Amino acid sequence: MRCGDFKETYIKDEEIFQSLFVKFWLGLFFIFLLVFPFIANAYMLYVANMIGFAIIAAVGLNLLTGFTGQISLGHAAFVGVGAYTSAILVTRLGFSFWLSIPCAGLVAALAGMIIGIPSLRVKGLYLCIATLAAQFIFEFIFIHWESMTNGITGINIPCPGIGGFEFVTEKSFYWITLFFVVLGVGYARNLIRSRMGRAFVAIRDRDLSAEIIGINLFRYKLSAFAISSFYAGVAGALWVTFLKVVTPDHFPFILSIHYLAMIIVGGLGSILGSIFGAIFMTLVPEILNYLSEIVKMSAPGYEEIFVPMKEVIFGVLIVLFLVFEPRGLAELWNRIKNFFRLWPFSY
Repeated sequence: MRCGDFKETYIKDEEIFQSLFVKFWLGLFFIFLLVFPFIANAYMLYVANMIGFAIIAAVGLNLLTGFTGQISLGHAAFVGVGAYTSAILVTRLGFSFWLSIPCAGLVAALAGMIIGIPSLRVKGLYLCIATLAAQFIFEFIFIHWESMTNGITGINIPCPGIGGFEFVTEKSFYWITLFFVVLGVGYARNLIRSRMGRAFVAIRDRDLSAEIIGINLFRYKLSAFAISSFYAGVAGALWVTFLKVVTPDHFPFILSIHYLAMIIVGGLGSILGSIFGAIFMTLVPEILNYLSEIVKMSAPGYEEIFVPMKEVIFGVLIVLFLVFEPRGLAELWNRIKNFFRLWPFSY
């Protein structure tokens, strides 16, 4: 019976697949992801795609905030930069969708590095204000640079394709989303095990001590902003291509708050927590919308009370969750795993 978890080397401790049990269940999960589009309806596939975009953006933000300790309130702005970059490249310069995705990530990464320059001099609340300013600056650009963004009218985006096949439906686009989610999560999981990932954690825990032991704060902080923004740009490009249109209304300040809530609810400093948080923050509003429809059909008249309360209920759920599990869903998952792994001798 397995009653402990001991590793003799750092490499062994940082293995992604630490046992055959983990490999088995992860394999089953991937099989489920491959089978899912064949058993799900259009609405479920729509929600699955939205969860995928949220996961990519949340993983990027967690690399910056959860692992490096640099709080950002402008993540939605970088999502917007990637979205508009992809839309402009595809519609005006004739780029293919597949080439526009990395370009969108690179342009967003460049914007993130520019915004991240003050991070060497300021941190904490002051860095929050700096990134908040970036959010409103980019919102202004999206609206008023009409010659490039078409202002509030937005840009219509054609469906991506390979050869003669076009990814028009939710089911077909699901495969694109799944590919980029697996690629993004896999890269992030390996990044945090690398020298750069350890430097990120050292800066988060104590930046002065990290600098004393030889970590270049400016280099790694800028790298964290660039990687985080790259993820945001890719997520934005995928999102608006799926919606087939991009407008400034897609990237309000509240979206940045939602991304921050995702990694807090899921678990700061955890790739798995980013996934859990994105799923939670995407599914709960959908569930509340479903409940409002039930109330509307079963108790006509009471929907006037329930519908305005959806936002309140959503907020209360987040607050209650943070009160009873401040380390996020990832920590809750670890406790459940440890309980069953060591049962009946969990002490």
